[in-house]
Parts: sequence; C-alpha cells; structure tokens
Amino acid sequence: MIYIGIDDAGRVYGVKDADELQLKIKDRLKNNILPSSLGLFDVILEKKDRKDVIKISLTSGPEKPYYVRKYGMSEKGCYIRIGSAAEPMPTRLIEDVFVRRVRNSIARIRSPRQDITFSFLRSCYHETGVETDEHFAANLELYFDETIYNYAAYLLADINSISIQVARYRGTDRTVKPEVTEYGYRCLITVCRDVLERLERENLVSSGIPESGTSYRWAPVALREAVLNAFIHNDYTNEISPHFEIFDDRIEISSAGESLQALSRMSFFRVFPRPGIKSSCVFSRTSGLCLTSAPACPVF
Repeated sequence: MIYIGIDDAGRVYGVKDADELQLKIKDRLKNNILPSSLGLFDVILEKKDRKDVIKISLTSGPEKPYYVRKYGMSEKGCYIRIGSAAEPMPTRLIEDVFVRRVRNSIARIRSPRQDITFSFLRSCYHETGVETDEHFAANLELYFDETIYNYAAYLLADINSISIQVARYRGTDRTVKPEVTEYGYRCLITVCRDVLERLERENLVSSGIPESGTSYRWAPVALREAVLNAFIHNDYTNEISPHFEIFDDRIEISSAGESLQALSRMSFFRVFPRPGIKSSCVFSRTSGLCLTSAPACPVF
C-alpha cells in the first residue's frame, strides 16, 4: 500500500485536487509501465482525519520485470526495492527474472494435446549419459498441474503443430519461388538440431583444394548463436514460428514476439536485449556482419 498525503511518520497532510491527482496517477501507471500493469493496481480516494488522501494498492504481477516504457528493459528502466530505496536492477538480475517469467508463462498454459510422449527429448538426455525416470516430466516442470501437461511440454513433445521451415532462394531476392523444407511438427530440440545442420551445410564453401582447409560464408559461431536465439526466444504462444531464409548472399533469420515500444536505434545498442522481441537478423555474405532489419535483435 502506498499513501499519498501521509508522511513517513504517519502525519496526515492530505492532498489538493484529489480527484485530478487520482486520475493522473492512474494514467501514469497505465501508460508508462510495461508490460501492462492493468489489474495489478487500484487507486482509491480515502478520508483520514477529515482530509483527502490517496491509497495506491499494488499486487505482484506474473510478467516481471516491469519497467519504465521510456527506457525499456534496462538498468535505467527496471528498479528493485532495497530497504527504503529503489535501486537500478543489475542487468544479470533483469535477465534472470525475465527467464523465469518466460518459463512460468508457458508453464501456465495448458497443452492443446494431452496424449503426448517425449521419446526425442529423452534420447537427448540419454546421449549425454543422463537417465530418465517416471519423474522426468515433473522435474522439467512440464505439468500445468499434477496431471495435465502444459505448453512447454507440447513444444518438447514428439508430435506438435509447430511448423519450422527453411526456404532456399536461388538468387538474392524473393522473385522466384523458393525450395521450402519442413523441419517442424516434433520436439523443438531435434528440430533445432536439424535446422542447424542444414544451415551449417549452406555455410560451407568448397575451394576444390583439399589441403586449403574449410572456409565459411559467415562466422559459424555467430550463425549458430542466431539460430539458437531464434528458437529459444521466440514467443510460441502467438502461433508464429521462427523462420529461416537462405539467399545466395545472405541468410535471414526471423523470430516473432512482442515489439518493444519506444526503442530507438541508439537505445537498442545501449540497453539489455529482451528475449521474445519481434526481430530479424541478416547475415551478409559481402560484409560478414549481422544487420538488424527490425528493432531489438536478441542476438547482438
């Protein structure tokens, strides 16, 4: 509870133009905080000692961290309460809090199918020497409740409806219909592996001289990081999947999600990159650089 019109010692001073101030507070909370805090606060006009005071009641929200719209999800936009002071939230803490939010959000969505199995996912563990038991799904937090699978389980199931396509264009534009290969409809981990292998093959350059070694069109580590980020940070709840397009001179990787508002080009290079943001990367064959064709690429 936050009271406007009462000092720290509990003395009631009241406020002038209480109705107008009440509306200003509501508007500022509504318009300047992201994600939306609607439903998480109430601004109430009360009488104490015959004076008008405003009580703001706040509750914890599921989409932490909440931040000031103007500054985005950065140390300047996120704050943490330490004693009686509000301190800027360190970048690492912002990242940790957001990761938990993404995990919890898909964990709270019921899987559209309950007749799912995890053979591919189990095999990934077995390859690393880790055995799985009857508590496998519970340990990975794949239940909506104790018996119902959540959306995270659906994404990792042997069969799902998530289409992941790789389009190969002959040339440098989209004027000719591409060759499209479907890799989806199954465990996203295995799909990610297959897409990585495909793009790694496309990345190889053969010189025809065996002793000359292997050369690449694009930096392999950067390309791998871009693919992994596209899979991990995509917002699958909007039913839009990562998309991969190969051209003669570049690879374009798109990952869908929520657009971060009020983020300029300068701000993008200064603030903490937010997972799940609508973004795309372009790997240029001529420059070798990653150019952002949409704000807030989560890779660089």
